[in-house]
Amino acid sequence: MESSKKSKKGAKDMMKKAVVMKGALHTIDLTKIEGEGSFPCPKCGTMISPEDETEDAYQIIDTKVINDELEELLISCGTCGTRIRLTGFQQAMEGLAQE
Repeated sequence: MESSKKSKKGAKDMMKKAVVMKGALHTIDLTKIEGEGSFPCPKCGTMISPEDETEDAYQIIDTKVINDELEELLISCGTCGTRIRLTGFQQAMEGLAQE
């Protein structure tokens, strides 16, 4: 009976860790970011840059394209696993073109 209680407690602890690893969904509007589009992860502070193509800092999970234009990008932080929704691509690209 003791091992049954321990295994249930272990399973609960494992589930808690899994939920924490998924984290909350944060939304970042790229039009509100200054510079070249780099930003820190809202949870752990890891710098995420659009120039990083290694997938060490982040991983692309999903994309939302409307009329052949990127509307949203869902990424996951490579360090803490926090999910981040990026918006404002079209406006950000227009702003860079005007500079």
